[in-house]
Amino acid sequence: MVFKRRDRRPIWQIVLDFIYPRGGWARAFEYVKHRVRRLPDTPEKISRGIAVGVFASFTPFYGLHFVIAALLAQVMRGNILAALLGTFFGNPLTYIPIGVAALSMGHLLLGRPFNAAIFGFGDRAAEFCGLGCRFGNAFSDITHNFIAMFTPARADWHGLAQFYHELFLPYMVGGIIPGILCGAGAYYICVPLISVYQKRRRKVLRDKLSQLNKKPEITGDDSPR
Repeated sequence: MVFKRRDRRPIWQIVLDFIYPRGGWARAFEYVKHRVRRLPDTPEKISRGIAVGVFASFTPFYGLHFVIAALLAQVMRGNILAALLGTFFGNPLTYIPIGVAALSMGHLLLGRPFNAAIFGFGDRAAEFCGLGCRFGNAFSDITHNFIAMFTPARADWHGLAQFYHELFLPYMVGGIIPGILCGAGAYYICVPLISVYQKRRRKVLRDKLSQLNKKPEITGDDSPR
């Protein structure tokens, strides 16, 4: 196919590029900012798209942030491409603070104590089943229970239930408030910035167009004698 990559990247390279892009995170953010500024839409609609993209990054549905952002952009009448770009607010540099904020807020709203040892913080972190342990137990339950469908083994949902009640549900509930706050902040910051940029860009384009439309002045008589 015409648009296929000629050099197919191995899986490890894809994972590495996701964690740390080849040009660095500064260049990646600069690219996103450049694309957002050049979107052909109103500042309000672009900013609404960015806002819902930021909000989507606070949800625990990893791998589906693009889908959630696109659906929310349609509901909120925002720019869909801006929403997809807005999900880059959630990245390996921000996932830990987002997770801490969402989980602590979720445990607070649900009336449960939040143990920071789940992220490896605190004196007893080594004795506590942390984030990786909970994911591992949930995945182990899914694998075991799938095999149990075809063998005499008994299904066990303990690890998955613990993951849901202590991680997924608090994350989903707790991500709503900080997600709305950060999304609203992104909206009110982006509207004037995009508006100023678009006005400046239109002025530059008008100046270039006026220069192209200017006819060269005839300084002498070039007619044949």
